[in-house]
Formats: sequence, structure tokens, C-alpha cells
Amino acid sequence: MELSFRWYGPKDPVTLSDIRQSNAEFVVTSLHQIPTGEKWKIDSIKKRINFINKYNSKFNVNLKWNVVESIPVHNNIKLRDNNFRKLIDNYKDTVANIAKNKIHTVCYNFMPIVDWTRTQLDYKLPTDGLALRFNYIQIIIFEKFILKLKNLEKRYKPKELDVAKKLYKIMTQKDLNNLKKSVMGGLPAAEKKYSITEFKKMLISYKDFTDEDLKQNLKEFLNEIIPVAEENNVKMAIHPDDPPIPLFGVPRIVSNLDDYKYILNSYKSESNGMTFCAGSLASNINNDVYKIFETFKNKINFIHLRNVKIEKDKKSFYETNHLNGDVDFVKLIKMIKSEEKRRSTNKKTHIPMRPDHGHCLLDDQKKKNINPGYTAIGRMMGLSELRGIISATK
Repeated sequence: MELSFRWYGPKDPVTLSDIRQSNAEFVVTSLHQIPTGEKWKIDSIKKRINFINKYNSKFNVNLKWNVVESIPVHNNIKLRDNNFRKLIDNYKDTVANIAKNKIHTVCYNFMPIVDWTRTQLDYKLPTDGLALRFNYIQIIIFEKFILKLKNLEKRYKPKELDVAKKLYKIMTQKDLNNLKKSVMGGLPAAEKKYSITEFKKMLISYKDFTDEDLKQNLKEFLNEIIPVAEENNVKMAIHPDDPPIPLFGVPRIVSNLDDYKYILNSYKSESNGMTFCAGSLASNINNDVYKIFETFKNKINFIHLRNVKIEKDKKSFYETNHLNGDVDFVKLIKMIKSEEKRRSTNKKTHIPMRPDHGHCLLDDQKKKNINPGYTAIGRMMGLSELRGIISATK
């Protein structure tokens, strides 16, 4: 595996020097300063590469940008509305310009409105570390008491609504602010930080939008993007929904084995592949992550390794240490190494992998300017655990 670390660019409080000290060899990054939908120009991409190279030369930190994570897909493309044609043209040009700068893997997602979703950024563990958590009842609280949506009984059980009402009464203002920030764009790489009004407006845009509608629009997107990726030898890697369950009454169509079958069969090409995110897939108790890996192993272009623990309600979860959750990483890494060995006979490169998320540990807890889930020490601990398994397994 290509041992990689996500980096949010020159303004990331985790520096390239920090990343190299983790023993990572590659960085996964994006041009987050460019608004979603705008074209990435060749010079902008080259400027980021030159920044990394200059830092390498100055500090002897020899890192290479191996994966773009991500080129966000604008909601107008997902809706195929308004200026979506122009946005798709911009996306095509961006893919081509990335390839011209010798980067050939792109991670992206097709989640409507918001990217990955959590409800708590500082869930305290028995170890005193701080983790990210998704609480299903708090999503109901967000919809009912923050967005003040109506007719929630159509999507939630009476018991769930009752529990949500009781929990809301004991939540502090800090809890509610944490919830609002988490859901409406407070997490790293969020496409947009929404106000309540803006969030509700986006929900209206997806009103009466079905799974089939969104699947068809994804298929149309693939039909236009994958030929450009093929021409430029770029491997596209669609990330699963996170969490892989419906949220806010809006479709989620990259959540399970059947979803991936549809996506990968919609346009059969080596360039149409997946990001295998163990934690995202495992956060739905109905997903068999090992079966999903085995089924699509030849289509995996990028790997995220993180672990989760599903809670008693079977819908909520929190992020654990890499070795302590529901996913058996010894078993999974053996499967990954076996797939890499198979690929080596075809002279294919190793699969890029990064430790995904990490606990906020030690003096990172005292820092004000951090990206939740992306502090240095927690991810370094995760990468160290993974490197140990990689070294010990055959």
C-alpha cells in the first residue's frame, strides 16, 4: 500500500513536516480554496505541487501528492439543474488538468447537500481521547428542533420521536451548537457551511427526489466524466455515503453492495472505480465489509482505513481506535495484501491508502485550530497501528 496522509493545504495546522514524521510517504489533498464547481486551472494545480516540492527540498521531507481528495460534485450536477452543463464541463477540464500534472487518482462522492455527517465532534472515550460520533436520535433533534421540519412521523417511529424530545430537553446550548456545526458544514472539506435557511432551501431542492432519480443522474455524470478519465489515464474512486443510511428524507445511493454494483456496471471501465472506506461501510450494520471488498477488489482505486463501533440502537456509532472497532483489520489487511499481490502480476501499482480520521489526543486537545478527525497525533497512532499489521501479515 502507498502509505498516505490527508493534508488540507498550506493553511492546515498539520504541516508537511508533521506528516512526514508519521512515516507517511504520500499526501492526499485538494484545492479547497477553489469554490465548488469552478475549474481547476493547470497553474493552480502546479502551484500546489511546487509548494510540496519546495517544502521537500527545504526540509528534506520527501512527500508526493498521489490522490486528489476530492473534486467536489456540485449539487446542481446531482440535481441536473440550472447550470449543471457548465459545471460538468468544468469537472471534465479539471480531471484533464490533474492528469497533465501527473496525478491519476480522484476520490469523490455523490452525497446530496452535505458531505460526511457527524453529530458530535468531541465524544469522550474511556481513555479520555475525543472521538467523532454519529447519534441517530440527534439527527431527529436537528430536523425537529433546529430546522423545525414538519411531518417527521412519515420517516421516524413514534418511539424515536419521543426519545428525541426527551433528549432535546436535557441538551445544553453547547451540545446544540456542536450539533448544528457538525451537520451544516463544520467538518473538514465540507463543500459549504450552511445557515439554517440555506439548509432548508437545499432540502426543498431535493423534495420528491427519489433514489432512482439520483441514480440516473449519477449514471449520466459517469457517462460524461469517465471517458475523459479514460483518455487521461485517471482512476475515479467514488466514496461511499457516510453514514450509509438515508438522512433528512434525501436519497443516499452509494451505501451498500447493490449500490456499488449499479454504479460500476453503469459505465464499465477501469477508470470507474471505488474508494473502499472501511469505516463508512461498516457503520451500517447490514453491510458485510469483507464481502464488499472481495466483490469489488479489482475496482478499488483508493482505500480509507478507519474503524467504528455500532451502538445498541444499531444506527448510531462512534469512531474507535483502528484496532478496537467492529472491523477486523488483520483480516482486512490480509485481503488487501492478497489483492495487491494479484495486481503485481499485471504490473499495477500499489493501492493508495490513508488512515482515515483519528482521535484528538494529548496536547492536540489544547489546540484551538484543529480539523475534527484530522489532528496529527491520533492519525499518526492509527497509521502506526496499521503499519504494524501490514508488517506482521503475509
